[in-house]
Amino acid sequence: MMEQHLLVFKDVAETKNITLSAKKLHMSQPSISLQIQNLENQYGARFFDRTNKGVTLTKEGEIFYAHVRSVLDILTSAKEQINALAKGQRGLIYLGATLTIGEYILPNILAYLYKTHPDVDFKVKIANTESISQDVLEKKLHIGLIEGPVPRHKDLNVEKFWEDELVVVLPHSHSWASRKSITLAELPHERLVTREEGSGTRKVMEMALKERGLDPEHLNVTMELGSTHAIKQVVSAGLGITIISALTVNREVDQRLFKTLKIQDAPIYRPLSILTNAQTNQTKDERLLINLLHDHRLLSDILSKEFSELEDLE
Repeated sequence: MMEQHLLVFKDVAETKNITLSAKKLHMSQPSISLQIQNLENQYGARFFDRTNKGVTLTKEGEIFYAHVRSVLDILTSAKEQINALAKGQRGLIYLGATLTIGEYILPNILAYLYKTHPDVDFKVKIANTESISQDVLEKKLHIGLIEGPVPRHKDLNVEKFWEDELVVVLPHSHSWASRKSITLAELPHERLVTREEGSGTRKVMEMALKERGLDPEHLNVTMELGSTHAIKQVVSAGLGITIISALTVNREVDQRLFKTLKIQDAPIYRPLSILTNAQTNQTKDERLLINLLHDHRLLSDILSKEFSELEDLE
């Protein structure tokens, strides 16, 4: 079958090694070599230069490779649409998100979409930025939602959908609770509860403080915890203050427990971005989700609600 030949060609072009491709595709090396030879005969061109180290694409091979990728994408898209019909018109979106987004943004968005578009299903993966980006590149995920810096790649489309602010969060019983903002210089005087070393939020916070002239070493870090949820519990018990994403204290229940202060002389922002693969077109249902993420007013509304209130947003 022609599609099989194209898949073999694409894999060899990417691995640059017939032995590797044979293992990956569970085929014999002679069989792979034969399929490539058939393609070369059919198009009257040599697609690979063969050396002891492996194979590399010729100029003709590079042209053919670009077209093969497009053809295989079209065939994959056709299969997905046919499968959707077979499943009774249900759309399926493979969605990836990083931790803060997965915990604090996604549940409300999905609850809203299940209510307004019950014919769309989601498969969700929560992982770090690197893993989500890789899966979008390999087309295992249709859409990735990530926080912080984005890896640059020609096949990654990046669209910012939210500016997340890192804010100082403290309990209402705190002496600063009547204020709206604090200065950076005041931070080292308070007991600070943070995420563990190596966490994305911690990294963004420390980099931002350094850029603004405050050495993170001067902070009085009394506790390091592995989740934002744990930090919020410790802060609500009056054991310290924290610097976390404003999104994580966005809901009304949290607003009754905590006071959020801005850092007045140097607000700290980080972008939240949508990743898609530049080589594929989005389906109608995927565009629906992306458009919702870009609708700032509706998104603000959805994120500030409790689940029980989402019904009123239709």
